[in-house]
Amino acid sequence: MTAELNTENKTLNIQQQITFFNQSNDTLTSIVLNDWSNAFSTKNTPLAKRFSDEFYRDFHLAKEEERGSTKSVIILDANKLVLSWERPDRNPDLIEIKLGQHLLPNQKIVLQLIYLTKIPSDKFTKYGYKNNGIIHLKNWFLTPARYENHDFIRYSNTNLDDIANANSSFDIDLKIPKNFEAISDLKSSISINETFINYKLSGNNRTNFNLIIEPKSHFESYKNSAVEVLTDLRNNKLDNIQKAIIIDRIVNFANDLIGKYPHEKIIVSQTDYERNPFYGLNQLPSFISPFSDEFLFEIKFLKTYLNEYLKTSLQLDPRKDNWIYDGLQVYAMMKYMDENHPNTKMMGSVSNIRLLKSYNIANIGFNNQYSYFYMLMARKNLDQALGDPKNTLIKFNEQIASKYRSGLSIRFLDDYLQNDAVPTSIKQFYNQNQIKQVSRADFETILKSNTDKDINWFFNTIINSRAIIDYKFSSVKKTKDSITFSVINKTETPIPIPVYGTKKGTIVFKQWLDIEECDSTFTFPRNGADKIILNLKNEVPEYNLRNNWKKLDGFFPNNRPVKFVFLKDLEDPYYNQVLYVPSIYYNLYDGITPGIRLHNKTILDKPFTFDINPSYSTKSNNLSGSASFVVNQNYRNSTLYNVKYSVSGSYFHYAQDASYFRLNPTVQLRIREPNFRDNRKQLILLRQVIVNREESAFTMNNAPSNYSIFDARYVNTKTEVTNHFNFSSDIQISGEFGKVNGEIEYRKLFENNRQINLRFYVGSFLYNKTESDFFSFASDRPTDYLFDYNYFGRSESTGFYSQQFIMAEGGFKSKMDTPYANRWITSLNASVSVWNWIEIYGDVGFIKNKSQNAKFLYDSGIRLNLVTDYFELYFPVYSNNGWEIAQNNYNEKVRFIVTFSPKTLINLFNRKWF
Repeated sequence: MTAELNTENKTLNIQQQITFFNQSNDTLTSIVLNDWSNAFSTKNTPLAKRFSDEFYRDFHLAKEEERGSTKSVIILDANKLVLSWERPDRNPDLIEIKLGQHLLPNQKIVLQLIYLTKIPSDKFTKYGYKNNGIIHLKNWFLTPARYENHDFIRYSNTNLDDIANANSSFDIDLKIPKNFEAISDLKSSISINETFINYKLSGNNRTNFNLIIEPKSHFESYKNSAVEVLTDLRNNKLDNIQKAIIIDRIVNFANDLIGKYPHEKIIVSQTDYERNPFYGLNQLPSFISPFSDEFLFEIKFLKTYLNEYLKTSLQLDPRKDNWIYDGLQVYAMMKYMDENHPNTKMMGSVSNIRLLKSYNIANIGFNNQYSYFYMLMARKNLDQALGDPKNTLIKFNEQIASKYRSGLSIRFLDDYLQNDAVPTSIKQFYNQNQIKQVSRADFETILKSNTDKDINWFFNTIINSRAIIDYKFSSVKKTKDSITFSVINKTETPIPIPVYGTKKGTIVFKQWLDIEECDSTFTFPRNGADKIILNLKNEVPEYNLRNNWKKLDGFFPNNRPVKFVFLKDLEDPYYNQVLYVPSIYYNLYDGITPGIRLHNKTILDKPFTFDINPSYSTKSNNLSGSASFVVNQNYRNSTLYNVKYSVSGSYFHYAQDASYFRLNPTVQLRIREPNFRDNRKQLILLRQVIVNREESAFTMNNAPSNYSIFDARYVNTKTEVTNHFNFSSDIQISGEFGKVNGEIEYRKLFENNRQINLRFYVGSFLYNKTESDFFSFASDRPTDYLFDYNYFGRSESTGFYSQQFIMAEGGFKSKMDTPYANRWITSLNASVSVWNWIEIYGDVGFIKNKSQNAKFLYDSGIRLNLVTDYFELYFPVYSNNGWEIAQNNYNEKVRFIVTFSPKTLINLFNRKWF
C-alpha cells in the first residue's frame, strides 16, 4: 500500500494491492472488504444509529468536514480489468467485490485498489484527527474480512473495536509532510526529502496495527528483552526510570502468565486508555485521588497494555468471542494485583481514614470491586449472558459489567479447578493461536483436557446464560467436634460453591461443594469454628451474599446488628444497614424544609427497601415529610421483567393555611423488549390514591377535602437522540367521577439539525357528579389532585409561582379565560427549532364544558429549550388573549420548567449507559 497524507484536507490518497489467498475449501465468487472509515459518512449508518441509541448527539450535529468516508474507489484485477463492487444496504462500511472468475481453494488473486480516505474528527470515537494536528488512525484502509464457516464475517463499525479482519501481512509506503512524525507498531524505516518523509512499514501475521501522526511525537520508547513499548500515557509526575520499572514488570508478568507477545513493538496510547478506562476511584481528579501517581500509572498501563496485547495477538472472532478477550484481561489484572498489591483497598488511601473505617466500601479489597460492578446490573435485572455478541450488549455491560464478570468467572474456575489448570490452559490456548485461527470451542477443549472435573456447567451456565447464582443454608446443627448442614440452591443453577469455617475471623477450613452434592446434607469437622460461610471470598459471582452465613454460637444465629451509615455505602451482608443523610425540600407553603432521610438503599438494588424522610417545615412550624416501602420482584426470563409493590405516603402543605396527606398503594409492572439494547420500554401502573386535605380559604370553592381515586396507567415509550415516541393512556375511577385520557408525543431530529416536537392529548369524562373544577381537565395548569407533580406553589393563580409550567393535560402555555373542561378536551402542542435551543411553539385545541358549546383555544410563542423536560422557558406571543407580547405585565405571562431533583437529573446523564 502507498498512502499519502494531506494534512490540510485530512485525507489519505491510497493505492493498494491485495494478494488474496483462498485458504478455505470453498470456491469464492466475491470478496468482502472492511471499509470502516465509511461508517462516518452519513447520519444513517449503523454507527450513527448506535450513537443515537446511546444519546450521543455530537455525531448527528457534526459538520460535513468532520465526517469520515471512503471515496472514488476503483478496483482492478491483475489484468487491469475493472471489477464491479457494491456496498450492502445494511452495511455501508463494507465493500463486496464481484470476481470476474471463480477463486478456487488454494488459489490466489491480486486486486489493485485506488481510493481516497477522509479522516473523521476524533471527537466521535477518539480515533481520527485532533484540532492540535495529531492524527490517530485505526481501521483506516480497506482490508479483507475474516472468512469463517463458509462465508465472510460482515460486521459493521459500531465503535466497539471488534473489526473482523483477515490475518494479513503488510508492506506500506507512507508519505507525510516533513514537519510531522509517524509512530506505528509495525517495523519501520525512514527516508527524508525536502518536503516529505517516507516511512516504510511492514508486519506479518496481523489483523490490524496502530498509526499515529503527530507534529512532534509524544511517545516514549521502553525496550526490554521481550518487546519495545511505545507509550504516551500521561503522568508527568513520574520520571522515565519509574515508568520503565513498571512497564518492565507488567510486560514480564503478561509473558509469564499468557505467553510471549508475537510482534517486536506494541503501542499503549492515551487514546486507547480513554476509550476503555479503568472505571473506579482512580478516575477522580489528582488533587482528591486516593491513589499514588505511581499506582495510577501502573493500573492504567496494565489495563491498556493487556487490552492491546490480547486484541493484537489473539485471532478470535472479536464480536462473538469477546468474553475471552475481556475475561483474560480482567483475570490477568486481578492476578497482577494479588501478586504486586495484595493489600490495596478499593478506596486506596481513603480506607486509612479512621472516620471511614465503619464503611464497607472502605474495607473491601481492590479486586472485590469487580463483583460489585457486575452485581449492579444483575440486581437491576439488566445483566446479559457473557457469550452474547458484543454488539448486543447495553453500554454498561459492554464496557464494565460483562467485562468484569468474564474475569471473575475465569478466576472462579481457576479457584475451583486448582493445580494451575486455568493458567496452563491459557498458555496452551495462546500458543495454539500463533498457528491458526482460534475460537471459544478451542478454549473449552483445552480447559477440559487439563482437568478431570466436569466443567460443562461453566460454559452452559456461566458463559451461555444469564442465570444467577444464589445459595443459602437451610439447617445447621453443630456439636463440639462437627458441623452438619444442608444447602439450598435457590435458583437451581448447577454451580459449585465453597463453604468456609471461621473462628474469630480466621479461616479454619474450606471445602468446595460440587454440583451433585448441593441441596444435600454435609458433615465436616468443626475445627473450633464459630461461624460457617458460603462463598466467603466471593469466588463465585453470587447474586445475594446476605443469606450465606450462620453463627454457630448465640441464641439468635442470624441476628444481624443494625449499623447506621452516613450518606451511602456498599451493601454489607453481615449488617442491617440504615443510611441517614440530611435532606432539604422547598415549596411556597412549607418554606425551606430540612429533614433527615433514613433508608436502606445501598448502591446495589434490594428486594425490599424503605425510605423515611421526616422533616420540619420552617414556614408552617410543624412536622412534615414522606415515607415509602417497596418490595421489588425481578423476573429473569420474561418480557415482564420487574414488578414493584409499594406503599408511600406524604404530608405537606398545599396552601398557606392547609395541609394534605396522601397515601398511595401501588403495583408497577415494567416490560422490556427481548433485545436489551432496544430503547422501547412499557409500564403498567395500578394504584389507589387516597387524599385527606384540610380546607383552605385560599383555594377553589367546593373542592372536596377527602377523596380516593383508582388510577390505571399504561405507558409505551421509545427514545433516542433522533427520535422520541411516547404513548400513554390513563383511566381514573372514583365515586364522584370517572375519566379517561390518552397522549401521544413525538420528537424528531432531522438531518438538517432541525427538531420538531408534537404532542396530541385527548381526555373525556365517563361520568362527572362534581360541582367544582377541581377534577376537571385543565388547559394550561392542572390542579394536580393526585399530587403527582412537583409544584413549588400548587395553589397559586397569580405571581411567579403560578408561572411554573407542567406539560400535562391541555399543555397550553398562555393562561386562558376558560381554564377548565368538565366534559372533554383535545389539544395539539407543537414546536420547531429555529436555531440551536430556540424554538417556535404553537398550541391548538378544543374544550367542552357542561351546557356550553365547545370552545376553540390557541396560543403561540418562543420556547427556549435549554434542556428538554428539565429546564425550559416559554414566552407567549399571540393567543386567544390577543398580542400578549404587547400587553401590560408581560413578565407575569412567561412560563418556566425547572427540575431540581438530583435523581431526575442523574437519569438525564446515565440513560446512555442503561
